[in-house]
Amino acid sequence: MSTNSREAILQRIRTEVSKAPPIALPPVPEVWPRQTSDPVVLAERFISELQAVHGEVIQCKTMDDLQRQLAELISQTGWSTIGAMDRPICREAIAQLNSQSIQWPRADWPPREMADLSVGLIAAKLLLADTGSCLVACPTAEDRLLCYLPPACVVIAKVDQLVEHMPAAWETVAPRCAQRELSGEFVIITGPSRTSDIEKTLILGAHGPKRLVVMLLG
Repeated sequence: MSTNSREAILQRIRTEVSKAPPIALPPVPEVWPRQTSDPVVLAERFISELQAVHGEVIQCKTMDDLQRQLAELISQTGWSTIGAMDRPICREAIAQLNSQSIQWPRADWPPREMADLSVGLIAAKLLLADTGSCLVACPTAEDRLLCYLPPACVVIAKVDQLVEHMPAAWETVAPRCAQRELSGEFVIITGPSRTSDIEKTLILGAHGPKRLVVMLLG
């Protein structure tokens, strides 16, 4: 078959295909049925599940309340250096703190220096009620390492970011993942880092933060 004949056949195929109506995609199956969207119920479940894995929750009615309780927490624990994600809610949360104690992510931030921070301040994208997990969008390596390296981690989130479980989070997560200009990944944080030896002795902080505090706003 000559090149001209092959191209003519392919062109006829393309023309006929272009005339065909678009194929309707089947509905997305409900892998995990949703039982509730009540924020009170979801908050209670989230708090219960997180506390079961040695995580802590501080409930805050307003941003002023959150700022006050965060300042008290920092004072009580003696955290001297804070590495904060550069997010609007993080900037608002620490607006009243001494700016000299705060470090913001930078491209040349050495991991060793990040590990020497007292605490990492993280902004959650969503909260998964069924496992007490925080879903964190990390577009850079520095954001991702901030979740792991400091010995303590404080996550800030709003009640309206609560969803029942991971399938309920897809409608928020999937569109973001489809945006090619947004690199990075999501990190799921469920309580402080923990492991146990053959004697089943629980050890906290072996592979990440030893303490996790979620400040729940709203």
